[in-house]
Amino acid sequence: MQVFRGFHHPGIASACALTIGNFDGVHRGHQAMLALLNSEARHRGLPSTVLTFEPHPRDFFAAKAGRPELAPSRIATLRDKLSELERCGVDQVIVLRFDERLASLSAQDFIQRVLAEGLGARYVLVGDDFRFGAKRQGDYATLDAAGQRLGFDVARMMSYEVHGLRVSSSAVRESLAAGDLATAQQLLGRPYSISGHVIHGQKLGRRLAESADGAADGFRTLNLRFAHARPAAQGIFVVRTEGLDGDWVPGVASLGVRPTVEDAGRVLLEVHCLDWPAGLGRDGAYGKLVRVELLHKLRDEARFESLSALTAAIRQDVDQARAYLAAHAALRRQTTRDRI
Repeated sequence: MQVFRGFHHPGIASACALTIGNFDGVHRGHQAMLALLNSEARHRGLPSTVLTFEPHPRDFFAAKAGRPELAPSRIATLRDKLSELERCGVDQVIVLRFDERLASLSAQDFIQRVLAEGLGARYVLVGDDFRFGAKRQGDYATLDAAGQRLGFDVARMMSYEVHGLRVSSSAVRESLAAGDLATAQQLLGRPYSISGHVIHGQKLGRRLAESADGAADGFRTLNLRFAHARPAAQGIFVVRTEGLDGDWVPGVASLGVRPTVEDAGRVLLEVHCLDWPAGLGRDGAYGKLVRVELLHKLRDEARFESLSALTAAIRQDVDQARAYLAAHAALRRQTTRDRI
């Protein structure tokens, strides 16, 4: 899959089958739309293309109004969104910066400059609630009329439902905010996860307490940045991590701003591996690209009065994580025996 920032690049195909949207989470509704797009693209001999935006348009308008609380929480980083789009078989992705210039384009100018001249759209697939252009003045009818005039086909896809629930990014956000990871998984069609490169932190975990075997490593953590100020999921979670040293590594993780030790507004995913892979050594994880799958929410983030109180809370989180993992391992073994 090719990724382009903007559409003024010689490598972009001169014609394409296109869909447009934010695709936060790339949930099952998005996946159904992308499957249809890929089918149409193959039939027409065109590359399947996604036009998406960064920042999210609602982020832009919230910042412009000075009301950051109006911005939606973010399900996925750009890295994870692009990874899922690639997994869905998309040929190329165009990431447009959503700024004042783009926001002020009329619907007709957006169609002419971006879709027709910029991307050479021959087929455009949108959702049933698609709106575009300054003041959201454009809709499906606007796009369809322009397609007849400019020579591209337009189609729309109705809402996608799972067990009677309309699948949407908003529904995924609500599930993650409530700590309902099972519903989020149903909507996404996969377990919820976050990926990123392991970065250096403050090394605070090493100093909080002695590890269980007596080594002065404390609660050694993997630190991943979450690039947005409001992740859809926040709190303390049972997790498992892929990309360290072979198999999945179980752990407990904090996703948020670490109010006891920092509270600087920077969002981090901090993962304490319950069984640190011996092959990594003390510092062998730095720079690795890992994926952290959230399994179960333990509690919300909290501000503690002291580091000793924080240490006690982390020990309790670790105990609860081990108990959760042991219970589910036993349940899987019982299920396997029942099937046999």
